[in-house]
Amino acid sequence: MESGSYEGVLLGMGNPLLDISAVVDEAFLAKYDIKPGNAILAEEKHLPMHNELASKVNVEYIAGGSTQNSIRVAQWMLQIPGATSYMGCIGKDKFGEEMKKDAQAAGVNAHYYEDDNAPTGTCAVCIVGGERSLVANLSAANCYRSEHLKRPENWALVEKAKYIYIAGFFLTVSPDSIQLVAEHAAATNKVFMMNLSAPFICEFFRDAQEKALPYADYIFGNETEARTFAKVRGWETENTEEIALKISQLPKASGAHKRITVITQGCDPVVVADDGKVKTFPVILLPKEKLVDTNGAGDAFVGGFLSQLVQEKSIDECVRAACYAANVIIQRSGCTYPEKPDFN
Repeated sequence: MESGSYEGVLLGMGNPLLDISAVVDEAFLAKYDIKPGNAILAEEKHLPMHNELASKVNVEYIAGGSTQNSIRVAQWMLQIPGATSYMGCIGKDKFGEEMKKDAQAAGVNAHYYEDDNAPTGTCAVCIVGGERSLVANLSAANCYRSEHLKRPENWALVEKAKYIYIAGFFLTVSPDSIQLVAEHAAATNKVFMMNLSAPFICEFFRDAQEKALPYADYIFGNETEARTFAKVRGWETENTEEIALKISQLPKASGAHKRITVITQGCDPVVVADDGKVKTFPVILLPKEKLVDTNGAGDAFVGGFLSQLVQEKSIDECVRAACYAANVIIQRSGCTYPEKPDFN
């Protein structure tokens, strides 16, 4: 494909959040009752946390939100301006303006729905020993509505895309938007992809997840999410390979593509279930002293994968690019990257 035909090839929809990231200690995690490596939605008890993080000397503000991270990384890997687009809801405030600037600088064609009342969502990123724990305060991100999606200028992005990716986090916000896009993808033989995203999605948003899953041609997730997914379904196995296989064999809404499941396991091999078979791929190992933080690692993995998938490369190439992107991101703070990728 010439670069012109890549215009808008990949679309993402999700919760645009500004990451408020700082290195904290175990006591901080205990104080707010949060676990390393987890991702949750903020409750009343977590609300002071964002301000406490903001007052730390090492605090950083980084454009985030799971789907938006993946789309930005795919865009960076592709190096073709306008190859990707993104939708989500932000507030009319300083953080929202920041988000728009960031998307533009990244080369992503972002169509944000701007909410008049709610502030732009934030995500507290607590780093302990390089491991991140996320607490999202969705605010405006929670206000996304399918009315925005249906506007001609926005639906045009859906029409144009050949690949559509939505993280599971968006299931808590606008399942009807997901349904519209998923049904469109099935009807037009496009590739629709989702992420398990977090244990709480698999546990508490199971119904919404169940409704969207039949449309998913690719499912991404990590081993903890996969095990939670299996547990709530009573599968009685903790084996990632078995779980990946079972997920890939769940019923599908459209027969045009078979479902492929991709499960990451930190520094252990990536598991890919495809057509009744499981393959594993070793990841690029990183010396501990080079690890900055794992924030955005899973998102970057998906972004790298998608950057090759939209070019119709093999699964092996997709995984190689995914591992490359994740490796770059864990050596930096948050989901950020150097000017150009060094992947060939």
